[in-house]
Amino acid sequence: METLRYAAFTDRADGGNPAGVVLDADGLTPQEMQAIAARLGYAESAFLSRRSPGGATIRYFAPEAEIPFCGHATIATGVALAERGGVGTLVLSTPVGPLELRTERVGGRVVASLVTVEPWVDGIDDDVRAELLQHLRLGEEEVSADLPVMLSFAGNIHPIVPVRDAAVLRSLDYDYEGLKRLMSARGWGATIAVVHRLGPDVFEARNPFPPGGVREDPATGSAAASLGAYLRARGEVQPPATLTVHQGADVGRPSVITVLIPESGGMTVSGGAVRIPG
Repeated sequence: METLRYAAFTDRADGGNPAGVVLDADGLTPQEMQAIAARLGYAESAFLSRRSPGGATIRYFAPEAEIPFCGHATIATGVALAERGGVGTLVLSTPVGPLELRTERVGGRVVASLVTVEPWVDGIDDDVRAELLQHLRLGEEEVSADLPVMLSFAGNIHPIVPVRDAAVLRSLDYDYEGLKRLMSARGWGATIAVVHRLGPDVFEARNPFPPGGVREDPATGSAAASLGAYLRARGEVQPPATLTVHQGADVGRPSVITVLIPESGGMTVSGGAVRIPG
């Protein structure tokens, strides 16, 4: 068994979001997968089993917990498979349902695209919103007046927290333990997407990730997909539209995530990945 290491949503090994990838995990127990993910210390690692020419089963583990769905580890897995067996399309069986994973060569490198499950968007109770902002250490004057705080799902539930300007995003310094308790109590097992709008379809984001045992995620494909679903539900974009999310620069690992927002159905998240030496 080989544990591969890839950085996703980047074209450089020291950028994007690192992920562990195990392409043959049939002999591993969930406890062993969890131990590998903890040892790597990456935001998530992906484990493939029951591989066939047309698909596989995939599971995702953060250092402290199993995660239902992970965008960047799926992109890393797609690139790893394509580099070894050629590009094509697979259907992955995940805890949240089947995902289509496509790979193609673009300009000499492999680009992977995944289609999420059907998304949904919902409001957030006022008291929960207040506690969320408290743990994020954000005042009402720092939150966007145009885009509301809401919950959005495209494989994971992500609270979407738009802020007024880039300075608020740069200075984000949240209460890790308080946010971890709140997220556990609410069943939010992924990240909080704190976002700032740079243009009609361009955002920058920071993603605290206490449930996984990671202070901040450098590139979060599922959160970018959830942001796309949020924008579509609110009529903030005219589908089909392409959303670009910049993330990770604040933790020294810049990334770019592309999300195709269709008129209906799941979001298409795309990006490349680079093998991390060692």
